[in-house]
Amino acid sequence: MLFDSIVYGPIHSRRLGVSLGMNLMPTTDKLCTFDCVYCECGFNQKVSHPHLPTRQEVAEALEATLQKLTVTPDVITFSGNGEPTLHPDFEGIITDTCALRDKYCPKAKVSVLTNSTQLGRAEVVRALKQCDNRILKLDSAIDRTMRLIDRPVNAQLTVKQITDWLKLFDGDFTLQTCFLRGEVPDGERVTHIDNTTAEELAAWYQAIDDVKPKMIMMYVIDRATPVQALEKISREQMEAIARPLVDKGFSVSISA
Repeated sequence: MLFDSIVYGPIHSRRLGVSLGMNLMPTTDKLCTFDCVYCECGFNQKVSHPHLPTRQEVAEALEATLQKLTVTPDVITFSGNGEPTLHPDFEGIITDTCALRDKYCPKAKVSVLTNSTQLGRAEVVRALKQCDNRILKLDSAIDRTMRLIDRPVNAQLTVKQITDWLKLFDGDFTLQTCFLRGEVPDGERVTHIDNTTAEELAAWYQAIDDVKPKMIMMYVIDRATPVQALEKISREQMEAIARPLVDKGFSVSISA
């Protein structure tokens, strides 16, 4: 499923409410630094010269949409066909978006869903700090599992790198994790993955203690996935996973 425009919706998001979507990636191809086995946009395609909208085009498209909306969005959400922080003018686009939000729908929150891979870039961190909601991904706190689920383009990416970057926000962010199990490609073979095991959860809980997010957003697969042999985790199990965090005082939301 790909979005064919810069601005889409509003749609009702399981996690965010009435959301006006923002797509900074190509409208015909997915462009991402992850290639997640559960991504609703499918797997990455090789695109030699991807066309990205300009900063001006994004601002104009957003303003035109805000001027004609009959429903006030709860949130303006950057997600779309891949990783929004890859856009070379991401910081300026966020600045423009915050200004337009203030003009047309001041109660709406500006949110970014990011896979965390670009947090080593100072301009991306600055941009995210302008936003109301920074929703940062960590699907597993074990390197091998993270690489099997998220399939990073940078095969050397580590969980430690990600958690070190998450600490740059001093806890002022939402940690997002998709829970799943199933059979996934692993080179020339197929491997079983499950990020709900005791070993996985112990590492995940420790990572949460280290980065101390203000909120934890847990969710399960909800749409068609490029790898079909994946299992949706039950709400009962999700609640059991969340319970130790709630007992510690963390704010946790579950979409299951």
